[in-house]
Amino acid sequence: MDLETFRWLLTDDGQALLGEATALVEGGADALSAGSALRRTTSGDRAAAALTQVDLRSRAVSKLGADAARMYFTPDALEQATRLRVATHRAGRAAAFGARTLVDLGCGIGGDLVAAARAGIVCAGVDLDPVRVAMAEANLAALGLPGAVQVADATTVDHAGFDLAFADPARRGGAGRTFRVEDWSPPWSWVEGLLTRDACVKVAPGIPHDLVPTGVEAEWVSDEGEVKEAALWSGRTATVARRATVIGAGGLATLTDEDDPGLGAVGIRPVGGYLYEPDGAVIRAGLVTAVAAGVGGALVDPKIAYVTADRAFRSPFARGYRVLEPLPYREKPLKAALRERNVGRLTIKKRGVDVVPEALRKRLALQGDAEATIVLTRVAGEGTALLVEPL
Repeated sequence: MDLETFRWLLTDDGQALLGEATALVEGGADALSAGSALRRTTSGDRAAAALTQVDLRSRAVSKLGADAARMYFTPDALEQATRLRVATHRAGRAAAFGARTLVDLGCGIGGDLVAAARAGIVCAGVDLDPVRVAMAEANLAALGLPGAVQVADATTVDHAGFDLAFADPARRGGAGRTFRVEDWSPPWSWVEGLLTRDACVKVAPGIPHDLVPTGVEAEWVSDEGEVKEAALWSGRTATVARRATVIGAGGLATLTDEDDPGLGAVGIRPVGGYLYEPDGAVIRAGLVTAVAAGVGGALVDPKIAYVTADRAFRSPFARGYRVLEPLPYREKPLKAALRERNVGRLTIKKRGVDVVPEALRKRLALQGDAEATIVLTRVAGEGTALLVEPL
């Protein structure tokens, strides 16, 4: 969508068209018939813009909840936007740090500005894309939030007057998503410079630990068990070296390297009565041994992120399983053992072994009435299959 079309969409006529498009889609009209109906009273470009917003708003609900119905998006900006609960956590942390003012250097459609403004922080945002800037302005206005946004190059903006600088470098180039920090926009060299002050930079969760500058805190965040991002906190905002934050139905919990006694303290042992699968954020942060310490357990293998213990625990940082019995690891005897137990519905958990669960499940061709969960992994370097049940 071009800037002129978007600005028209914000007019009374544009809002009426957007409302009509929403009603058509919610009424069950497909894209072709909805487009035909809208083009009776407007141009093809405007009809397409309205229908695109309806579609993007629907797709945004999983990220942004009820806010999505009033916001504006481009496909790429929506993909890059932070999930609401993650952005809310980050804004709350910025407020707790004492940030009264924040500049978002590359604000996109303003998702992080929205969260920061709701946390009571005075916000300003810049972006090179005029359409995204216009959308960020419209999104703040639609949600009744203050904030200033303008078109500018983040790498040339003077941000010294703000308590906290935030950046979310684009990790997508002409060939699609990129995992090379040299290809980010702004580039990694600029990020390193920004991290010499009080700042927060959103990065991909796969960022290597050795890339994190000395004195900068790396925080990995998961939402409902899925790792969503990592954030680098610098200057006075950095309180530890590594942190795992998990957000779930019960709220938020955090684990840091200060909670981690290390592998030497927790050790390695055979599988006991319970097995624990650490959250992805914990694994990314390198804090599996902290989970082991928390449940009074140990690792089953020095290179595998499974923890075992003799007692049952509830932990926000790991999913627990009661170990029922070992099963044969080789496929043919495993199939026989599962059929003997009348298993038909099988959940396969695997870690550290070359197994594709969907393909294995198909080859097993189980037809029983019972439901079961198995774990395929390595214990002390040996392939192992365990029949377990979730706690």
